[in-house]
Amino acid sequence: MLRRKTENKTKNLIKQLPKATAFVDLNLDIVYVSDSLLLKFECEEKIQNSSSILKLFPHLSKKWKKDFDNTQKGFENFPKTSKYFNSNNELNWVEWEITSWLNEYNDVVGSIIQLEDVTKKTEYYQKFKKLETLVEVKSQTAKIGSWEYNATTDELTWSNITKLIHEVSEDYIPNVDTAISFYKKGPCRDKILKCFDNVIKNGIAYEEKLQLITAKGNSLWVRVAGTPFFENNKFVGIMGSFQDITEEVLIPQKTKESEQLLRTLIDSLPLNVYIKDLESRKTLINKSEADFIGLPMQQIIGKNDFDLFPPEIAQIHRNQDLKVINTKEPVLGIENRNVKKDGTVTHFLSSKIPLINEHKEVTSIIGFSLDITNLKEKESELKKLFEISSLQNKKLVNFAHIISHNLRSHTANFSMLLGFLIREKNETEKANLIDMLMTASDNLLETLDDLNNVVEINTNISLTNKKININSELNTIQTKLSSLIKTKKALIKNHIPNCTTINGTPEYVENILLNVLSNAIKFSKTDKENIIELYAEKTNHYTVITIKDYGLGIDLIKNKDKFFGMYKTFHQVPNSNGAGLYISKNQIEAMNGKFEVTSEENVGTTFKIYFNENN
Repeated sequence: MLRRKTENKTKNLIKQLPKATAFVDLNLDIVYVSDSLLLKFECEEKIQNSSSILKLFPHLSKKWKKDFDNTQKGFENFPKTSKYFNSNNELNWVEWEITSWLNEYNDVVGSIIQLEDVTKKTEYYQKFKKLETLVEVKSQTAKIGSWEYNATTDELTWSNITKLIHEVSEDYIPNVDTAISFYKKGPCRDKILKCFDNVIKNGIAYEEKLQLITAKGNSLWVRVAGTPFFENNKFVGIMGSFQDITEEVLIPQKTKESEQLLRTLIDSLPLNVYIKDLESRKTLINKSEADFIGLPMQQIIGKNDFDLFPPEIAQIHRNQDLKVINTKEPVLGIENRNVKKDGTVTHFLSSKIPLINEHKEVTSIIGFSLDITNLKEKESELKKLFEISSLQNKKLVNFAHIISHNLRSHTANFSMLLGFLIREKNETEKANLIDMLMTASDNLLETLDDLNNVVEINTNISLTNKKININSELNTIQTKLSSLIKTKKALIKNHIPNCTTINGTPEYVENILLNVLSNAIKFSKTDKENIIELYAEKTNHYTVITIKDYGLGIDLIKNKDKFFGMYKTFHQVPNSNGAGLYISKNQIEAMNGKFEVTSEENVGTTFKIYFNENN
């Protein structure tokens, strides 16, 4: 009972050993094993399936068998190291030592094996050997200093180049404290202290860029590296390199500052700036160019114009780029039209300059573009305004001529009739003359109404437009013209879909349709059926209403300039004074629409009325 308790106590004690340990009997079967061995070397499943210690690392079984035999014979073994692959097939290193297991009578009853994973130590050693070789090569070719710390004696030694960098004399003897004091107070000194402590305690190598103040007070940047080295797996010191990298640090800083200055400059310019390579791919752009394209900068860099614009626009840009590349001459002040992916049209004043290297080869193209879209729009508006002004001036001159001609005719008629009335003695004739004067007065009033309508159309700047169903409007007009339709025996064939609408001022639309339709009905031929056909279609931003008749028609070659003239008539038809079409033309133009007329004598006339849908 006591023996069993002792065995359990021994088993529990061994189970808790921090070092991976196993006790095996003379047959090499496992008697006791520590948890640390099972955990560190993932052996629990192997031990459950087999009790032989040799099954843990099959590839080491021969070496282990020899050491076990030695211990059972009472011989001493030395620690040995070998590589192995873990369950993840990763290369690791294991160190083992096998000793004799003696009982209370000093008899050998088995063996004790202790294992240690020395993967990190081995890797550090290998790295150290590589670093040692590298330091030696660098020291010879790049004036890189070296240093060494002996942990046993607490001594620090510097190479001559290291002393030169610190600006101390060749006989200067450093120590850890004085060496660390050269590093600039603050983050740099804190960093080197941490690295030095970490390499001593944990064996972790380091390489850092730190700022140093030399013995002469000069500020330098150095690259310092330290690697631990071991003897018999015991940390004994650090070997390191030391290099002045002031230029290496400061030049990129100055370059970065210059780049930031350049970036700030080009991003602040009210121009689109970009650089392209020889394949027209953008390698640099400023903020204005990115904003114009509508993509983040990183999504534009590396793309060409074919990736960013429609093919026809991109090809124009590519042709310009090729011209600059082939001629090595800049192109300046070219007006380019651009179309964005969303269809927005813009106009730019662009210049492209070749960047030429020392071999007189074009390496890239720098471009500048000024957005002149607003200027082009203003130019277009100014041109349109000029055209409107010219048209209005022409209308004004024509209108003045009409007023002068027509009022003069009425005045002459009044004057003549009044002269007759004054001289006339016969009462019957006087009554006739008075009737004629009344008719002349009515004609004058009608003329003044027509002229007043024209003036009102051309001075009305606040037209109220709305959607009008064209068939509803035509039905109303046909009702008003029912007497004329019946008299002229007209047959109106309406091919316009019921859903068709137009955009316009209701009173203008009614008057235009009334005038055109009534003319089509009036000027019919007596020997043929009076047919009028109505059609509708959408084209661009217009709704086009077509009114086609097969009546008398006119010769447009002779009368083209007179067709829409005021009081111009071409057929002797009652109640036709020529004012209707003149007023209608002014009304459709006031709504930004237009008329198109085709006509042929004795064949008929076709009116196309363009109602602007963007009003």
